[in-house]
Amino acid sequence: MAVNSPIPVASELKPVAGIEIGYAEAGIKKPNRKDVLVMKLADGATVSGVFTLNRFCAAPVQICKENLAAVKGGAKPIRALMVNTGNANAGTGEAGMANARATCAALASELGCDAQQILPFSTGVILEPLPVEKIKAGLPKAVQNLKSDNWFNAAEAIMTTDTQPKAGSRTVQIGGHTVNLTGISKGAGMIKPNMATMLGYLAFDAKVAQPVLDVLTKEAADQSFNCITIDGDTSTNDSFMIIATGAGTLEVNSVDSPEYKALAAAVNELSLFLAQAIVRDGEGATKFMTIAVEDGKNAEECRKIAYSIGHSPLVKTAFFASDPNLGRILAAIGYAGVDDLDVSKINLYLDDVWVAKDGGRNPDYKEEDGQRVMKQSEITVRVKLARGAAKATVYTCDLSHDYVSINADYRS
Repeated sequence: MAVNSPIPVASELKPVAGIEIGYAEAGIKKPNRKDVLVMKLADGATVSGVFTLNRFCAAPVQICKENLAAVKGGAKPIRALMVNTGNANAGTGEAGMANARATCAALASELGCDAQQILPFSTGVILEPLPVEKIKAGLPKAVQNLKSDNWFNAAEAIMTTDTQPKAGSRTVQIGGHTVNLTGISKGAGMIKPNMATMLGYLAFDAKVAQPVLDVLTKEAADQSFNCITIDGDTSTNDSFMIIATGAGTLEVNSVDSPEYKALAAAVNELSLFLAQAIVRDGEGATKFMTIAVEDGKNAEECRKIAYSIGHSPLVKTAFFASDPNLGRILAAIGYAGVDDLDVSKINLYLDDVWVAKDGGRNPDYKEEDGQRVMKQSEITVRVKLARGAAKATVYTCDLSHDYVSINADYRS
């Protein structure tokens, strides 16, 4: 069960004008499971994405990058996104590229467009051939049930080891225009910053120029999906896509406009919600942890330290056990790679409990106070560096017995 993360209600997920969603049960890995998703876009939609930095990036990631670059070079705009679960099509070489292109061609034939206008995505087991024929067989059904209010089904269709679908909607007023935003995400393991196995899709009905959307997408990713970690493993397939359908009345053509700032605030907030939902549903997670590092020289060093704490198996297992063995946090700070760090000035807090003062144990700290906080399902670790005004926040979860069990049996 995800940590303090209610299952989304289908009726509360708002349709976004300019995008239709269809799904199918293709039997890619298991029968009677939604595992193929199609998102069809209206004319005038713009699409932008950020992808995994893993050098073994999957075939669909490579093709997505190619097709998005082609649009910027003057090719026809993207018309649809296609997702399959149950198979990552990663570590599959040239055959994997050919298989991904074959699924794009199959969907393009269904929609009456070019294969280059399709963006493919895959998630699941690495190093196994993509079952192309199963996906091809499922696409006609997915196209047949294209609807604007299929967001809940879409969230279910991209799940792998997730225990629940992840989705959210927002409606905002910007300059007298109503803008609807809806997004979905998936992921529960193999999650680490630099895009982390996660997928995220967020659509809104404003019209946004391509260069502006590219800036917005990177900004949103840096404040959300690039601030989460479950197990320190960066997947081969991570992708976060933002779709501006252009079907509403708001137009945004400059990053310096007040309309952009208002839209970015809404997109960033929903992106963070979707990213945190992944951490809350981390494989075997029982606790949601916020790691806030403050008073640094720059944001980079704050992020280094936050990630170091958030990745540490010793820290994460201590939190699972509610064991206030908090020297593990100090050790993680020390090996984070900030070479000129003066540890004699560091202060460490667990929520309201002041644990370490000026680099050593706070004389007023009582272990029962630390244990009280560590028994909570939501915990904030706050580190003050006394080096400047920069800060960074990372979101993570504990590491339990169930994480090992889930990943020892992932392929079954």
